[in-house]
Amino acid sequence: MTGKVTSEAPADGPEENASELAKGPTEPLEEVAASGSPGEEQAPVASPQAPVPTATKPAPPSEDVPSAPLLLTVEDVSDSSVTVSWEPPERLGRLGLQGYVLELRREGASEWVPVNARPVMVTQQTLRNLALGDKFCLRLAAVSPAGAGPPAVLDQPVHIRETIEGPKIRVPRHLRQTYIRQVGQTVNLQIPFQGNPKPQASWTHNGHAVDSQRVSVRTGQQDSILFIRSAQRSDSGCYELTVRLEGLEAKAAVNILVTEKPGPPSSIKLLDVWGCNAALQWTPPQDTGNTELLGYTVQKADSKTGQWFTVLERYHPTTCTVSDLVVGNSYSFRVFSENLCGLSASAAVTKELAHIQKAEIIAKPKGFVERDFSEAPSFTQPLADHTSTPGYSTQLFCSVRASPKPKIVWMKNKVDIKGDPKYRALSEHGVCILEIRKPSPFDSGIYTCQATNVLGEASVDCRLEVKASATH
Repeated sequence: MTGKVTSEAPADGPEENASELAKGPTEPLEEVAASGSPGEEQAPVASPQAPVPTATKPAPPSEDVPSAPLLLTVEDVSDSSVTVSWEPPERLGRLGLQGYVLELRREGASEWVPVNARPVMVTQQTLRNLALGDKFCLRLAAVSPAGAGPPAVLDQPVHIRETIEGPKIRVPRHLRQTYIRQVGQTVNLQIPFQGNPKPQASWTHNGHAVDSQRVSVRTGQQDSILFIRSAQRSDSGCYELTVRLEGLEAKAAVNILVTEKPGPPSSIKLLDVWGCNAALQWTPPQDTGNTELLGYTVQKADSKTGQWFTVLERYHPTTCTVSDLVVGNSYSFRVFSENLCGLSASAAVTKELAHIQKAEIIAKPKGFVERDFSEAPSFTQPLADHTSTPGYSTQLFCSVRASPKPKIVWMKNKVDIKGDPKYRALSEHGVCILEIRKPSPFDSGIYTCQATNVLGEASVDCRLEVKASATH
């Protein structure tokens, strides 16, 4: 025998219901059609003849009435309803089972009030439209035509309370890592949470209560907001949100890091200068801006222009060598520190100048050996045989090389012709020319050019033929 019924909680005033239901078990019952939703049977309305357990009625013989229902249990309790279930009694009675009657007794009252006006043939029943704060006891009796059997009573009273939803915190994705802000910027953390009824939220900073002079906290129905108007480095740390409800709690931590620009390197010095190179060394800054350094920026400036040029960026070591410096210039150097917020406001500057001097050039002359160009005469271009026409001047050519300059002598048929006005001899840059003015057949013969100096002599010959013109 299974089933379920839904009933509304009875109003206060059990005296009337009890008096009407105590008229006797032998009177016939009135059947009422159910009008509830599918799957649930509405609690029937009690008729004046419905048998109910009552203290004023004589107890029927035990064989005619059923025994107490078994396993009366509360299945569910919400903020406005309660559901109970049970099992049929072991003994149904000789006259059979007509149903069950559920009764309610509110806290502070002495009388039991029927929940269903007539017996119902179900093993589960839901009481609805209950008020928050209601506290009552329930008992259930099985009914037969001979009367109601002994009731089964719940061990504990039922308390209608608001449904409790455990607290939960949902941390936004961007806050699951360290939340970095710069000094002077605002910090605005909005952390959603869940819980019913509204849980109590509180914030701590590094395990201590937040400073209300600097930090504003506003908690709504579904979130809590932590706000800092102008962040300072002291605001860095772990902020923990705790949400508590009915002995339950949930916690979430957000790490905040407030940073600023670092200080400059503590000191810098020029270690060495050689060639076109300069070696530098510096010490890390005392203040890193509350975060790790990304490196150093090294710059140079020559004394002539005074303009700074970057040599190295985000350089991690504290020593470096600057190369390719211009010979003859003098240089200053400076170094900046850098972190997430940028370069330091100032830089460490070298006190000394790096002078790139010109290398001294020492002349080491080698012994000079004068070359001897002395050379005996030799003809590089000899005389060539030549044929000429009488009456037309002609020239003979040759070239000679010698050192010192040779003496040139022209001869005809081995006879020196110097002083003869018919001939003119020229010699320039080693080229020797003999000009014969208006030769005649008599000037034919062998001509010789002889060159002589202290180292020797040389000569060349050629034949000149002057042909007379033919006559008719």
